[in-house]
Amino acid sequence: MKKLLIVDDSKVSRMVIRAHVKAVQPEWEFIEAASGEEAIKMVEQHAPDFCTMDINMPGMLGTDAAEQILQAHPHMRIAIFSANVQDTMQTRAHALGAIFVAKPVTEKSIAIVIHHFMSE
Repeated sequence: MKKLLIVDDSKVSRMVIRAHVKAVQPEWEFIEAASGEEAIKMVEQHAPDFCTMDINMPGMLGTDAAEQILQAHPHMRIAIFSANVQDTMQTRAHALGAIFVAKPVTEKSIAIVIHHFMSE
């Protein structure tokens, strides 16, 4: 069974991502974090296969959390979801080996993310 960590400081955003992913991957297990620091702890505790990460959160930026997670777990697939669509944010996400997906979350954006997660 695959496990997805959903990281966003907005509970509503986490619920939307979970609902969209669960609609196409109902057998997956879901865990959530509301900050970059919490995400790093959750990765160590639960070893998820995949992660969706917001950028702008209180405390640590999502891109910084993703960088730390990928240093320890280089094979994890991460999708950065953000309304902050500046080129610098997109470039940073790609440099980390993650994909960048603009918010708002839609069925189409979730399809792109799942394709990224499942491609080898």
